[in-house]
Amino acid sequence: MIDRTGLAEFLRVRREALQPEDVGLPRGPRRRTAGLRREEVAQLCHMSTDYYARLERERGPQPSEQMLASIAQGLHLSHQERDHLFHLAGHTPPPIGANSEHISPGLLRVLDRLEDTPAEIVTELGETLRQSRLGAALLGDNVSREGPDRSLGFRWFTDPDVRHFYAVEEHAFLSRLYASGLREILARRGPGSRAAHLTDLLLDRSEEFRALWAAHEVGVRPKETKRFVHPEVGALELHCQRLVDPDQSHALLVYTAVPGSESHEKLRLLSVLGTQSLR
Repeated sequence: MIDRTGLAEFLRVRREALQPEDVGLPRGPRRRTAGLRREEVAQLCHMSTDYYARLERERGPQPSEQMLASIAQGLHLSHQERDHLFHLAGHTPPPIGANSEHISPGLLRVLDRLEDTPAEIVTELGETLRQSRLGAALLGDNVSREGPDRSLGFRWFTDPDVRHFYAVEEHAFLSRLYASGLREILARRGPGSRAAHLTDLLLDRSEEFRALWAAHEVGVRPKETKRFVHPEVGALELHCQRLVDPDQSHALLVYTAVPGSESHEKLRLLSVLGTQSLR
């Protein structure tokens, strides 16, 4: 059963404890609100201001598990705080582990400060959970994808357009990388896992994947230097730094260019262009 009073008080306290800079928002010159405004939280949680405001006023319908997950992420709640939120709303919290999509506050805080740098938070299966603004400009909006298409490794073998973003000479290596990585995850997670489901789909749909899978190759690791081909700014050579949250099997990937290099100048241009097209 939902505890409307407890839920409203908890949301209000957590909102007032956050400052704009904690979540990557500008403070503005005339700010009087203690913590975040309701409309700012609603924006972070991808919901209407009216819906969020009604929760703080002990009104409205019982929030769904999906809504609660969005609120927990928007308010940068820890795992314990997220679980408490679910209990207050009358739901059983989702388990913590490899299948969890709740990003730790620490990773979110780092990502929020990388507005001018391509960065993304991904699962072990290559599903993008969050992107910086420049990350979306570089790699496209991958957060809104659904189903198996959320996994980059799955798209690599089933959607030819994906390969256009990567240098041709890297394609063979990346195919080996994704097949090897999926085999290791499957061994770790076992039958019935999402890795097992993706494997079955790829064995059915991709001849290239079937050949690589039959080789039983493991231990292929990503290169630190990534070679992208962006449709607007062309070829980029970027270094990828990886920060891992072992409890969640999430990784923050940060892409940087050598200062003064051609790729560095192209990233600056891409920062101006954003996701719009030169055409």
